[in-house]
Amino acid sequence: MLKLLVITLLIVAISVALLGVRIFFFKNKRFPHIHVSGNKEMYKRGIGCVESQDKAAQRKSPFAVDEILKSVD
Repeated sequence: MLKLLVITLLIVAISVALLGVRIFFFKNKRFPHIHVSGNKEMYKRGIGCVESQDKAAQRKSPFAVDEILKSVD
């Protein structure tokens, strides 16, 4: 049981070290920006982030007509 735990911790430690190579050894010291909105090729094709599209769709247009009519007393 202890042998399995040590092997598991060793594998996790190696994985974390390999994932952090870019952060540990390069000047930028940040994870790469891999979000859809940061990809130039996706932007050229007009493909955007779903969250950004949803936020834009939920914004109320200044030209929208209110559907609720207030009763005049």
